[in-house]
Amino acid sequence: MTNQELVAVLKKNPISVGCAVLTLLLAGGLYYISDDIPNATAELEQKSTEGQRLAANLQNSSQLNDQYAAIAAAGKELTGRLVHPGELAKNLQYFYKIEAETGTKLIELRQVPPSAIKGAKPNFIPVTYSVGLLGDYNQVLEYLRRLEHGTHFCRVITASVSGASVERGPLKLSLTIELLGQP
Repeated sequence: MTNQELVAVLKKNPISVGCAVLTLLLAGGLYYISDDIPNATAELEQKSTEGQRLAANLQNSSQLNDQYAAIAAAGKELTGRLVHPGELAKNLQYFYKIEAETGTKLIELRQVPPSAIKGAKPNFIPVTYSVGLLGDYNQVLEYLRRLEHGTHFCRVITASVSGASVERGPLKLSLTIELLGQP
């Protein structure tokens, strides 16, 4: 086929030739951009996730000031309930107050020296006390309740009770307890 015959066929069928050329151009374009589709999809997913996170942050931030105020108030309350190991007289006064309120008799009360803390400085430390008291059954139980529900956070490490029976005579309670303290 010569060039003149080819030109004549093209002139006879301009729509078919135009469609064929357009099809070839579109196929070449699709082939060229097909490598970019996975990258574009991944970028779209990343942007969508980030947009959802930012929308959630905006929605949740409306209560942020109230939540911060509540946490700050709880932190102040917690700090107020901590003991300081260096304030020995104030800490011992706590036990004497409970003694007076319950009618028991303290026979031993001493702060145990703290053990050495290894590593980083903790936010809270246990302040250990050795407590011995005399009282009847109800008084001893009330003393324990006051420690449990008292001003300071308390944990009983060891406890032993000795003495006569519940109906006869006083009981002796020996405790080793820890109060939550601040270094």
